[in-house]
Amino acid sequence: MDQSKASMETLTLARRFGGPVHSVRIDAIEPFAPDAVAAILALVADNLNASAVFAAGTDRGNDVMARLAARTGQPFAANCVDAEPGSPVSVTRFRWGGSLLESALLHSPRPLITVAPNTFSAEAEPAPIEVDVKPFVAQLDETDLVVRVSDHIDTAGGRVSLAEAKVVVSGGRGVGSKEGFAIIEELAGLLGAAVGCSRVVTSAGWRPHTDQVGQTGTKIAPDLYIACGISGATQHMAGCKAAKRILAINSDAEAPIMLNADYAVVGDLREIVPAISAELRKSR
Repeated sequence: MDQSKASMETLTLARRFGGPVHSVRIDAIEPFAPDAVAAILALVADNLNASAVFAAGTDRGNDVMARLAARTGQPFAANCVDAEPGSPVSVTRFRWGGSLLESALLHSPRPLITVAPNTFSAEAEPAPIEVDVKPFVAQLDETDLVVRVSDHIDTAGGRVSLAEAKVVVSGGRGVGSKEGFAIIEELAGLLGAAVGCSRVVTSAGWRPHTDQVGQTGTKIAPDLYIACGISGATQHMAGCKAAKRILAINSDAEAPIMLNADYAVVGDLREIVPAISAELRKSR
């Protein structure tokens, strides 16, 4: 339902269940109204006699599918990393922010499943059959439109999306202050990267919550994650564990993140980060 990498990952898993795959866009209703999208999904699934309903495990995907489950009385398995068709369906899914995997059996005539982001190779697949939702929109009830998006607050212009960035430069408590993020932003700018942070940084008010990487923030899967002054608590690692490479810069050689890093630099980030930026400038 999300026309991006997440939708391609979802399609990969959905095709395991055989038969034609039909697609209902999550933006079928504008502005976004989760109950309305759930109602349309219920109508479409009945009309097509769908064997299962899948969605990307994004905030909106999980929101819609939870409402579909409540509407239809069917069980819902969120954030799955694997699923095998059968009766019952066998699923494997993330629990506790990705710190453990749960194997479960889903007893349902029509399984409802969301696919955890960054868990499948987003390979090009034959396009699904897109459903014309106009006939179903006409069947919506007024109550389906009560909850809907009323406004959008834009982030700073020109910034790279944290969820989609190929490189992310993050700062933690070790950055020291809101002003200390200037060197983090400088490095990110040179690398064309997104700026992230740990939960303690948002709690201190140094960065907005939208910059937070972690269990209660954004889960990322960049080619390179540069963690500056971040200890590497379990909640934070749950958000960056899908990174292909992790470079940790920390004054504490025993910090937990050092054990998870592919490359580690022990030292003062206030010296190391500007030095990296200086070398990048020289090479250009």
